[in-house]
Amino acid sequence: MVELNSIVPDFSLMSSDEKEHKLSDYKGKKVVLYFYPRDNTPGCSTEACDFRDNHSNFIDNNVVILGVSRDSLKSHNKFIEKLNLPFVLLSDEKEEVCNLFNVIKEKNMYGKKVMGIERSTFIIDENGVLVKEYRKVKVKEHINTILNDLNIL
Repeated sequence: MVELNSIVPDFSLMSSDEKEHKLSDYKGKKVVLYFYPRDNTPGCSTEACDFRDNHSNFIDNNVVILGVSRDSLKSHNKFIEKLNLPFVLLSDEKEEVCNLFNVIKEKNMYGKKVMGIERSTFIIDENGVLVKEYRKVKVKEHINTILNDLNIL
């Protein structure tokens, strides 16, 4: 499991652009890696739109946004098209990166206990070091917290 202030092991996942993306591809840039439960759900759509609406601020400050869920690439592509997202979404159907960041948690859905992604965001610096983590994220105002912490606002 990744720890704060340590180097994040290189990982690779397939993305919505049908390419394999490795963390090491982004060396020299900051990475906002956000994990979300599911495409096309209200909270996940709001979060994705918040990142979309602030995308130019991130790009202008050498920051890459990568979204991760367990959804398929087909699902990601529909989600991107529907919301006009300008960043890639990574598919972690085998939960490898989810487990690396320890975001798979027991949840209670309609009285049943299920395992799912706990909404979480991580900031990785230009050298691949995990410098900030946000767990149990509440979507409202989360984007402003990230922008503030990256000194973008």
